[in-house]
Amino acid sequence: MRKLILLFIFISFYTVAYNQVIKGTVLDKNTNDTICFASVYFNATFSGTTSDRKGNFELDISKNRAMPLTISAIGYYSVTLDNFSTAKSLIIYLTPKTYELAGVAVAAKSLERKRRRNLELFKAEFLGTTASAENCVILNENDITFNYDSDKDTLKAFALKPIQIDNRILGYKITYYLDKFEYYKKKYATFFRGNIIFSEDAANEQSKKQFYERMRKFTYLGSRMHFFRALWANELKPVGFIIKDSAGDFLKYKDIVFQDGDNKFLKYPGNLFVSYNINSSYIVFLTEKVYFDETGYFDPAGINWKGEMAEQRIADWLPYEYSVEK
Repeated sequence: MRKLILLFIFISFYTVAYNQVIKGTVLDKNTNDTICFASVYFNATFSGTTSDRKGNFELDISKNRAMPLTISAIGYYSVTLDNFSTAKSLIIYLTPKTYELAGVAVAAKSLERKRRRNLELFKAEFLGTTASAENCVILNENDITFNYDSDKDTLKAFALKPIQIDNRILGYKITYYLDKFEYYKKKYATFFRGNIIFSEDAANEQSKKQFYERMRKFTYLGSRMHFFRALWANELKPVGFIIKDSAGDFLKYKDIVFQDGDNKFLKYPGNLFVSYNINSSYIVFLTEKVYFDETGYFDPAGINWKGEMAEQRIADWLPYEYSVEK
């Protein structure tokens, strides 16, 4: 009897573990051909895999079940799945990137100068202007192109290949699949959309690791990730965040968090003022409620950031696996 019980426990454990693995195939939407070496991952994490030569993949999702799954490949727009199941194999179609570019051949010196100006503007808006941004290097700048004279008011950037970034102050290697980038010159406003994969710097020097950890902690404190982790734990005030409404009235956890089962949502009928030390930010809701979890992940489509947190660009992003060393 005892052996039967142990066997049942083992089978149950194996079944649960197996059900944490998602399988699928990545295909070209236009041709139905399989796409090999596509990246299958959870955005802004270390967690991911690639499809094989037949377009098939398997990925353990046990640590990221609540997060959307992203699929990217060179020359294709990324696809993000909010709802997926391990019960059956996924079939995922990617759409090829097609750009109608005017005057992108950089031959004349005038275009070379224009490209340099566009590239510097792109890096400032994409990477940011912080100390972290100053220590970030885009390793494949030649894979980025611009619209030049096709729209004088809007700078558009395009990249068929993922942008490779070396963040030398935080110690991360970054792969960024850019789907869209637009900078509106008259409004001084930027919109970009894409997905990011992190990997660690392989440096073994203890002094460098300690430096990275200090800089990561400095970047984390007061960040969006810090805010949502503190909000999940109902520790906004203890860690230094202050929340007010548009009238300047202080708000508490119960005023802005809506819980549905195990899921939590940020919800408020107006905009929110967020302060941390001397830094101030604003949350403008684009949807009625915004899902978030204990890792600091939140639905980016539900919020428009203004102020200090809006300035946190790619150079200041941390992977969701990041934890503060005490």
